[in-house]
Amino acid sequence: MNNANRQSSRGFTLVELLVSIGILSLLLGILLPALSGVKAASRSMECQSNLRQMGFAAQRYAAIWDIWPPALRYEVRDSTAYTIAWDYVTETISGDIVSPGTLWQFTDNPTRAMQDPAYYGSTDNPNEPYTGYNYNTSYLGAEAMWVADGWESVRFGVPPHACQRSSQCAIFGCGGYAGGTNKFMRAPLSPNSWPLNLIYAGAQAFRHQGCTNVVYIDGHVGSVSQPKKGERATEELLNQFLDYPDNGFLSDDDSAYDPG
Repeated sequence: MNNANRQSSRGFTLVELLVSIGILSLLLGILLPALSGVKAASRSMECQSNLRQMGFAAQRYAAIWDIWPPALRYEVRDSTAYTIAWDYVTETISGDIVSPGTLWQFTDNPTRAMQDPAYYGSTDNPNEPYTGYNYNTSYLGAEAMWVADGWESVRFGVPPHACQRSSQCAIFGCGGYAGGTNKFMRAPLSPNSWPLNLIYAGAQAFRHQGCTNVVYIDGHVGSVSQPKKGERATEELLNQFLDYPDNGFLSDDDSAYDPG
């Protein structure tokens, strides 16, 4: 074998191998963040699609009953207390799921629509598997602490026909606070006289590439990039209950939550 053949058949030298590894590492360093960004963008798009479905379901309910879906109420039937929320009906004592909630019959593929694809934590009730979203209970969702017979003591939200700011008022969004997620969206100046720690536990999670997704009453979906602290913010509320800036409000006042 002549020198030319020996030269053409030789393997990589150590230097060439190290250079090749360095180039591959550089390419991976460039490509992996880009792929991660693509996956995050895909999750955000899926989240927006879910919210659009949930907003449409609430609109269909409102068109039939002229009220928004109940956010929370309690009933006693055959000596058993039930918690009736917008997503599930559960036994109040055990927390066991009894049946799907109000929106299921108006939602295509509800098991998927009610799960934020970027949320992997738990709910306040560990028996409920679908997590990550919350519902505007400060202004829209009817609620009551206790209803034994009928709806006499239920606080109904602003009726659909009275909503004048439908393109600016959030109905569903990505829920988040320091403890995980809360399915009841609270406005920072909530008119319900809730304790501040409960209000701050009902904020939004800015988990989609630093943004939070929201569906508004009129059905359009938007992305908000700047978390707000709320006008009543204290260091304790921001750190202990809210975990700001990973979580925050859509507005410092109630302008993003009040449809009136």
